[in-house]
Amino acid sequence: MTVIKELKQQKEAPKQGMLENVMKQFNTASDLVNLNPNIKKILGITNNELIIHFPVRMDNGDVEIFKGYRVQHNNALGPYKGGLRYHPTIDIDAVKALAMWMTWKTSLTGLPYGGAKGGIQMDPKKYSKSELERITRRFTFALGDNIGPEHDIPAPDVNTNAQTMAWIADTYMSTKAPAERSKNQHVVTGKPIGSGGLEGRDRATGYGVFLNIKFWAAQKNVPLKDKKFIVQGFGNVGFWAAHFLEKEGAKMVAVQDAFGTISNPEGIKVEDLFEYTKFNKGSIVGFANTTAVNKEDFFGLACDICIPAALGNQITKENQSEIKAFLIAEGANGPTTVDAEKLLLERGVTIIPDILCNSGGVIGSYFEWLQNRNGELWELDEIMARLDKKMKEVFNRVLKMCETRKLDMRSAAYVLAIERIETAYVQRGIFP
Repeated sequence: MTVIKELKQQKEAPKQGMLENVMKQFNTASDLVNLNPNIKKILGITNNELIIHFPVRMDNGDVEIFKGYRVQHNNALGPYKGGLRYHPTIDIDAVKALAMWMTWKTSLTGLPYGGAKGGIQMDPKKYSKSELERITRRFTFALGDNIGPEHDIPAPDVNTNAQTMAWIADTYMSTKAPAERSKNQHVVTGKPIGSGGLEGRDRATGYGVFLNIKFWAAQKNVPLKDKKFIVQGFGNVGFWAAHFLEKEGAKMVAVQDAFGTISNPEGIKVEDLFEYTKFNKGSIVGFANTTAVNKEDFFGLACDICIPAALGNQITKENQSEIKAFLIAEGANGPTTVDAEKLLLERGVTIIPDILCNSGGVIGSYFEWLQNRNGELWELDEIMARLDKKMKEVFNRVLKMCETRKLDMRSAAYVLAIERIETAYVQRGIFP
């Protein structure tokens, strides 16, 4: 007899407050642009919030009930766009915050997209590959036409990858009439190359983080050679950002992941650590010639550049004073709280905000979407050159806004993002 087990809901980390964080940022920026009060009402809420409970049979024959989310914040500029993450800390407020950040990000980068986010409340490490496939396919089926290539386009995020996107695309296409299936390949981005994916999509976000650091350093006449950097999170974003920084002569001196923290002031070879994680169940712990460090001491380690590329609200009012870096490049979404940022800026620390710094991922997703939509194939060199050009254009617009209005980088980025959406509403009007 099959036993149905209710999956225990795991709550958000205490006082994480990502939604409160993004709303504070939005309200501050709204005042800076004197945003139309009616448009502020629209942008201050989400368009749609979907919560799904769905059953999946496990390898042992038992059934577990999972909770999934998809939040669509705004689509004034185009289809909803945003990742899917599998993580135990996901709840509706966190997804709403992440969806709003996607709206600002796609607007800032000039893409024809709105913002969305979603995921499943679970720890994927507890499940086999076959179980993850069934969970993903069942979630996709439950989402139904709430996603679509011209409506809402998911992508990889925390604990999801190209394989996850391939399962979603296949499941979604299988629900369409045979003649329509090939027209729905771009329902997701971040797919494997053989399934319509984009060359270089795996490195796009991390490369974008690196480019923003590089552009900032060039503008400030700061050489990257021999600069020391620390990375929180050694997934795609953290690894590729570190990879490209090392090629510029910078040194990675500490890394933190979900398993632990390691340090070596003389430098940790990025590629060697990456290869080590492949044979150590994804963990950085125990890597040769490194010292284990307490989790709480990570941000206080000596460095020039800090790259938080894991989860939200990691740099807080309580730990910001320990940071020794002169530059924080936000590879994650919302890693710095509003209160912490205020104090860091007062200390002269520069923060390259998430909606600018990690936007290489959504730009790469846009390239893949176009490639699928138009039946084209782009070479890696062409893709990286396009990404470089686009990122530089966006960075320069933010920099110009900083200089013109004497703003910090986040405020400047928000002003540009919100003004573009406001223009769309003013020109189109509000139905009816």
